[in-house]
Amino acid sequence: MKATLVLEDGTIVEGVGIGAEKEVYGEVVFNTSMSGYQEALTDPSYKGQILMFTYPMIGNYGINRSDFESDGIKAEGLVVREACPAPSHRAAGKTIDSFLKEHDTPGIAEVDTRALTIKIRKYGTMKGALKTSRESIDAEALLERAKSQPDISELDLVADVTTKEIKHYEGPGEKVVLLDCGMKLSILRSLLKRDLDVTVVPAATKAEDILALEPRGIVVSNGPGDPLKADYAIKTVRKLVEEKPVFGICLGHQILALACGGKTFKLKFGHRGANQPVKDLEMGRVYITSQNHGFAVDAESLRGTGFRLSHINLNDNTAEGLRHEELPVFSVQYHPEASPGPRDSDYLFDEFVRILRG
Repeated sequence: MKATLVLEDGTIVEGVGIGAEKEVYGEVVFNTSMSGYQEALTDPSYKGQILMFTYPMIGNYGINRSDFESDGIKAEGLVVREACPAPSHRAAGKTIDSFLKEHDTPGIAEVDTRALTIKIRKYGTMKGALKTSRESIDAEALLERAKSQPDISELDLVADVTTKEIKHYEGPGEKVVLLDCGMKLSILRSLLKRDLDVTVVPAATKAEDILALEPRGIVVSNGPGDPLKADYAIKTVRKLVEEKPVFGICLGHQILALACGGKTFKLKFGHRGANQPVKDLEMGRVYITSQNHGFAVDAESLRGTGFRLSHINLNDNTAEGLRHEELPVFSVQYHPEASPGPRDSDYLFDEFVRILRG
């Protein structure tokens, strides 16, 4: 099967098609993780994006039942140097190719991902289109369609991936509401592992309805796209911080900052991978973290909001964590639940539990 990937700057890449025969659009972004492709592909934060891995072989340990971060693939498409046709792992149930087919997602292999990554690092994230077909592909026409697609900041991607109904996961501990902006299942697992009683609610749920559930605390999850488009979640969190302890993760971190008067901005090419160094400014410790985001909080905008900067990214000094000076409210830009990635920051869930029980 043939495959063509185009970028809005006119770049045209031809390769071998894998997965579904289909045409898709989205931001072309790169991830530097050496493993965890299944978790990344099923992470709702990749909605609206065509995901490219810098690691040269993807699919070498196959796909298994336990590493899903949602109910299926959320990335629009996949770009790899080599798609392994014969995985070797005792838990492997299928190949990356069959996994993509099963979830109606196209991919392109035999691509010089190093060159594309260098281009994106130099010029920034770009809109793109990916088409796989058994027939010939009109690359110029595909390029025009790629250019005409909406910018990611024009789309409310949170609404596409949030839960449509309230879900309750009973536990013996404190009641927690998880505001689902596109949550990874590992966040839910991390809370349940600590015996919390968790109710997952849609991102558009109003603060009054959340407070009516009588939770001890609130977790605002990760999710895709520009946080400004999730204005309904911002309004909800603005009311919740005055009432309950709040823990924000990734997009939840950005929503929390916006709710309290801060600002966000779009990064040139984002942070995506399991090897991002973050410094805890209070403890002086450095953690290697798992990240996936294209927007960041403007640290200067936090003045007068009651928040202080608690963590920074050591690659570009962007904000990676916030703590309120008076309220039991904090957030991190990275993923303490990892999946994939190092579990250096898993302790943050324990800290949240201590706040709940304090």
